[in-house]
Amino acid sequence: MIKFYPYKYRDFAFISAEAVLAARDQEKFWEMHWLLHETFPELDKQSLIGDAEELGLDMEEFKDDLDQMDHLKRINQDVQLAKDLDLYSTPAFFINGIKAVGNRPYESFKRIIDKELERLDQE
Repeated sequence: MIKFYPYKYRDFAFISAEAVLAARDQEKFWEMHWLLHETFPELDKQSLIGDAEELGLDMEEFKDDLDQMDHLKRINQDVQLAKDLDLYSTPAFFINGIKAVGNRPYESFKRIIDKELERLDQE
């Protein structure tokens, strides 16, 4: 499950999260996600609108979402959840309740999963 934790001191973090969720509403979540990575740091409103046009989104709906910040409640809920879980960085993963913060190689996840499977086998 994907959650959002926009960095509060970074310009355009919340509107970028809104843009990705607005694109998700039009079934273009991952396309917008990767496009924002390519166009970073151009994340101002006009740049986001240009990205949405490039993806062929319904522009009236997309602009409405940005203007109204239709997903702000969900974004703020995710931010609160991150605070409640004592997260300080992204990405963050939870594997059977074990917190893994930061970019990690496959082997790191494999170790956690193998250890948890071994523990379950012993129960």
